[in-house]
Amino acid sequence: MGIQQYSCVLWDVDGTIADASAGILPRIATVLAGLGKPPTPADRVHEWIGPPMLESFQTIAGLTADEALTAVTAYRTLASSHGYAESVRLYDGIADVIHDVALAGTPQSTASTKPQNQVQAIFEHFGITDLFVAVHGARPEPDAHDTKADVLGRALDDLASRGIDLSKPVLIGDRHHDVDGATDHDVPVIFARWGFGSSAEEAGAQHVVDTPAELRVLLLGHSDASAA
Repeated sequence: MGIQQYSCVLWDVDGTIADASAGILPRIATVLAGLGKPPTPADRVHEWIGPPMLESFQTIAGLTADEALTAVTAYRTLASSHGYAESVRLYDGIADVIHDVALAGTPQSTASTKPQNQVQAIFEHFGITDLFVAVHGARPEPDAHDTKADVLGRALDDLASRGIDLSKPVLIGDRHHDVDGATDHDVPVIFARWGFGSSAEEAGAQHVVDTPAELRVLLLGHSDASAA
């Protein structure tokens, strides 16, 4: 049995568990074009993955608050029509880590600013829902502005209500929004470099990992499932 470093594990989704960029980015381009707005510069495209969409349409695309609400509504309509799990892939090896953590008895939850119904659809598609005690994401309403701290707070409250030990929680994420939101709750962060964040966004993370195999060692104290 490996050494379990944390009492519970909370996961970001986009850029940490799943790469949904093949669906997200074309939808954003379609929405911006429909509004008569210029496309996102190539060197900023990666910034769309992770933060709340309502915020990004303003900070990245330069839309007003009202325009951003219209854009999010249009984006969600596209996503629903395409299927939330369409063009989504799980990062190689990450489902194995999630399975091993569950097998070790460590409770897991998500804390994602991706709408909760989309997270649930993706998890059901890939058959990993049962590996989590709970799934938490942003509220699905287009005008909802849930920050990482908001969603993480709800996830922690829910875990506490279930009697989960919160003495040593950890959040796994790939953007500075994960680090900032976790700081509000004094939750340490493991920064996943396989996601969409830059090296500058790692500041404040307790650990940085390059691969799911390295993450497994931090979470379970061993490098393979046979040691569990």
